Amino acid sequence: MLTLENTTVTFNEGTPDEKQALKPFDLSLKAGDFLTVIGGNGAGKSTLMNVISGMQIPDTGKVLIDDKDVTYEPEHKRSTLIGRVFQDPMAGTAPSMTIEENLAIAYARNKRRKLFPGVTKDRKEMFRTSLQTLNLGLEDRLTAKVGLLSGGERQALSLLMATFTNPKILLLDEHTAALDPERAQLITDLTKEIVAENELTTIMVTHNMQQALTLGNRLIMMDEGEVILRVEDEEKKQLTVEKLLKEFEKRRGSSLNHDQVILA
Repeated sequence: MLTLENTTVTFNEGTPDEKQALKPFDLSLKAGDFLTVIGGNGAGKSTLMNVISGMQIPDTGKVLIDDKDVTYEPEHKRSTLIGRVFQDPMAGTAPSMTIEENLAIAYARNKRRKLFPGVTKDRKEMFRTSLQTLNLGLEDRLTAKVGLLSGGERQALSLLMATFTNPKILLLDEHTAALDPERAQLITDLTKEIVAENELTTIMVTHNMQQALTLGNRLIMMDEGEVILRVEDEEKKQLTVEKLLKEFEKRRGSSLNHDQVILA
């Protein structure tokens, strides 16, 4: 479903500030895989997500989604294949528009562009049914401005919108980091339910090591633009935060800075 072949990204090449954000990077995900990505600041996690989404074109290598080469396709063209939820609850939605208007935009993402009413009676019922799955009462607030929602409500709506058209790939970019613990747990639970129900191929970047262990069937740890640890299926179930920290120290010869990750 997703393949990265020998992808590299270097910023400020040829200057004193040169930084190799992604070293020759390879990744292959099957349909339905749920990969969690962990690492400290500057490890290359965000660059990886941007390369997959089309925000960043790699210097070398290939990006394939469902066997289609999208390496040089811009972000707006890949949006029909990819859903993404960002760290900031204010991103990914239009705050001045209503809940139903935001859902109408998401619904039309992978359809041909033409003039038609965004919110019809049938679609309104479909939106209401979809919102009921969140258990937040948003189905009764379809005409409320999204800017008036709480951070947790807005992030839940962003998650629903990102998966509304059943994308090939779902990217979750620190999507619970800006929320308080109670709302972060709500979004974590919703993520698990939505990904499982729709069998979505998912990549989740997180600083929360326990969250990285709890969710998904695969895990990679990144540092300085490369993967230093890959863990699959049954092995992942046996991992603990302490083991992860020891693996980092064994591979890098130094401890992972605790200021850069959340242990639990």
